[in-house]
Amino acid sequence: MKQHIAHVKGNDLRSEVRQEFNDRVDGVEASLGLKAPNVIGPMDCFANIINPEEALNARKGKNVDLNNVVRKERILTVHKYISRWAYESAIPFHAFERGSFKMMLEVVGQFGNGLPPPSRYALSGTLLKHEVERTKKLLKENEQEWKEDGCSIMTDAWSDRKRRSIMNLCVNSKMDTVFLSSKIFPTKNIQAKTYLIVTDNATNNMGAAKLLKEKRPSIFWTSCATHTINLMLEGVGALPRFKKILYQAKKLTIFIYAHHKTLAMMRSYTNKREIIRPGVTRFASAFLTLQSLAEKKEQLRHMFSNTQWEECKFSSKPKGIASYKTVSSLQFWSGVTQCLKVFSPLVKVLRMVDVDWKPSMGFVYGEIKAYKPIIDIIDKKMKGRLDSSLHLTSYILIPYYHYMDPNIQYDPDIMNGVLDFFDTILRGNFEMQRQVVTIDLPKYKKKVDRFGCDLAIKHCAVNDAEFDPASWWGLFGGTTPHLTKIAMWILSLTSSSSGCKKNWSTFEGVHTKKRNRLETSKLNNLVFVQFNANLMEKNQKRKDRTMEVLLANHSHSAQEWIVDCDKHDVVEEDPETVNEALATDDSEAPRESSRMRELFDEDFESESEEEVLEEDEYKFDGVQIMERRNTLKIKEVEMQI
Repeated sequence: MKQHIAHVKGNDLRSEVRQEFNDRVDGVEASLGLKAPNVIGPMDCFANIINPEEALNARKGKNVDLNNVVRKERILTVHKYISRWAYESAIPFHAFERGSFKMMLEVVGQFGNGLPPPSRYALSGTLLKHEVERTKKLLKENEQEWKEDGCSIMTDAWSDRKRRSIMNLCVNSKMDTVFLSSKIFPTKNIQAKTYLIVTDNATNNMGAAKLLKEKRPSIFWTSCATHTINLMLEGVGALPRFKKILYQAKKLTIFIYAHHKTLAMMRSYTNKREIIRPGVTRFASAFLTLQSLAEKKEQLRHMFSNTQWEECKFSSKPKGIASYKTVSSLQFWSGVTQCLKVFSPLVKVLRMVDVDWKPSMGFVYGEIKAYKPIIDIIDKKMKGRLDSSLHLTSYILIPYYHYMDPNIQYDPDIMNGVLDFFDTILRGNFEMQRQVVTIDLPKYKKKVDRFGCDLAIKHCAVNDAEFDPASWWGLFGGTTPHLTKIAMWILSLTSSSSGCKKNWSTFEGVHTKKRNRLETSKLNNLVFVQFNANLMEKNQKRKDRTMEVLLANHSHSAQEWIVDCDKHDVVEEDPETVNEALATDDSEAPRESSRMRELFDEDFESESEEEVLEEDEYKFDGVQIMERRNTLKIKEVEMQI
């Protein structure tokens, strides 16, 4: 640096030194208020275009060396200001994981110094209108698809704290799920070909389905497959052989999570990974946690056979002795394996209907039909819910099932359902019914014309994530245009209304907060923007296959695995809502719990211990979580493999 200032030749200034010098000058100027805002001229409209999406995409996949690009101290300073605003404004931590937050940081950086913040009036007025228009513009393509190929209406009703019944209205098509409105009495007319209404199994919805059949006989109603399959899983889990294993597993996890010392010991053996995996429903939590226990079997057995456990004061307690016997029992681990084998087929269907990788209507009946070990329980829960004429027709129109087992066409229940379906969808059009049932359908069954070519047979031989039966009909159904059109739209339908009920907190916050004095139109605009933004982000993650659809980002539905509580203390969906008006099953109704606890929450009562808390970083299924660990009297244990 000195040689550079003295103009000594032959020793050039390194780029990192120059960057450090410029950074120091910028810092001094900023601290003294000497640095003026960026001057924006006419050429900036062309040369310095603000485009955060392009900048983020350009950096995606590149490894950035923070030491050479931006000083860590400067990053820390910026993060401190961001976190201070978040703490003061009660911004939830998961909001910083959204893509829109990253774009906001990028666009602020591209603007430069002197950016004025938006006013509260602009946020609730002009800017909100701009965002509503932007969202509607993004959904234009979906609306066009509704008109051309049809759609399904997904509804979900709930009661807020003021006991007002509010209905969420979503529209599903092959492209995506879109939120339409959330009103006390929604009356919006959807200009589209509506073929299907999907609701949960609440008593009032069952009654509405009967009225729908009388008033609109050409529109189908079906029960939510996600809700029904959860009822099936609950029924299977109540069988004595499985109930005992679930009970033992819960007592084991509750004991480990009840004490700071046992919790820290477990994490030291599992490489700081949790054994509880909260799911989107109670039974999803049970399956995922059993799966996690099976994966960590050796680590847990090693933990309970180590001298550190023998020296632990909880090893002589009744619950400690019971936990030791459970982990050491070959019968228990054999039962866990058996549970996973029995539950896996239904969980596979649950994943399929809850994700939007491909429409699931045609696969529900076929996948469940193959689940034979406890068919009586399944039939009881399935009757009147997932065996409608729409389900049966879509099942037989999937070539994977029909060509694999041609005898299904001789099943009287299935064929009666097919005839009822065409009588409903083509009501009064006897000529079209004759064409489809007596000419087109036999061609498909007998593999006539392109239905029987080698490419058509091979294309439907495997039911994987890439197989789309609607596209198959578009490719090979040219000789049966009427049947092909019907097959393509029913095989593009959803079978679940779960997309409607995953944003209760959005409506609770907007509709019911006493401090909210926004007018009705602004409230509806906020809900419209928030819900659709969440759906679009979730749809993108699902298309990228970057998320486990059954895994939740909270522990509401896994409380019975963390704390010793009654079933009525378990929160199924959102702890801030009470769904008293739906008359649904206990397993699906959200309930308040005074003992709510998250996995990474260390503020819980344990046995009296002297505590020295230190920050540590724990991993929870790919997500890094800052937690506090009790370290006094606990020696560091290295996991032995």
